[in-house]
Amino acid sequence: MSVRAFIAARGGIVHRHDLRDAGFAPRTLRAAVHAGEARLIRRSWFASDRAPDDLVAAAEAGGRLTCVSLAMRRKWWMPEAPAGGIHLHRAPNAAAPPTSAIVHWNAPLAPVSPRTLSASVEDALAHIASCMPRETAMVLWESASRIERLSPEALRRVEWTSVAARDCAAGLTGLSDSGLETIVVVRLSPWGLRMRQQTVLAGRPVDLLIGERLVVQLDGFAYHSKPADRRRDLEHDAELVLRGYVVLRFSYAQVLHDWPAVERAIARAVAAGAHRAA
Repeated sequence: MSVRAFIAARGGIVHRHDLRDAGFAPRTLRAAVHAGEARLIRRSWFASDRAPDDLVAAAEAGGRLTCVSLAMRRKWWMPEAPAGGIHLHRAPNAAAPPTSAIVHWNAPLAPVSPRTLSASVEDALAHIASCMPRETAMVLWESASRIERLSPEALRRVEWTSVAARDCAAGLTGLSDSGLETIVVVRLSPWGLRMRQQTVLAGRPVDLLIGERLVVQLDGFAYHSKPADRRRDLEHDAELVLRGYVVLRFSYAQVLHDWPAVERAIARAVAAGAHRAA
């Protein structure tokens, strides 16, 4: 296998020691760089012309992807792409990177290999908690819990060093089926009403049950975009109404772009006592 093929098979960017371990001699690596098969970055990383831009930027800056940059790479759900530059994790005594990156300077919570360009999940979550508004942070923490298969109990055992991270860990439920659901729960929590997520009613879980009988359903695009999905949702709504529940259903666009109307509709239902047992 050539140097180019080896790098391509491992995502487009590889640490020098991984190439050495695979049997590539220093002269072979120098020849590959000279021939244009790979680009040498800061003496430690070899990248192909198709290397991911975020990983190349991390290598050039001598840091590791973290915060929302790592969240995007690991496909944690967020309402919209974050503004600003790449987020990097660097040790407190490291020199400032020669880029416009957003740098998180702190000792790592969890050790990672020097051959990786990504911070640990725990460090990324800690940086998100301190860097993002709480609502966005909770959306990302809930998504990470689900995608990375980390239970809320396990995350609460981490020795978080910031109040913001401890607050996110305390508020984590692990129940949100989508980021949209987390947003609604965070926004309605100050009301002080009893809210339960993913409670099974009429044979299927509902997104949010407020009190005893006010059901809030949220139509994220991924699971409600097909005609069969819509028919299934309407059938379930009808069964819930026949059993005495009040059902309010909102779309992705309503929650993200017309929240005052959504909040007002739920508040009117509460004012009418729709959440109380019949």
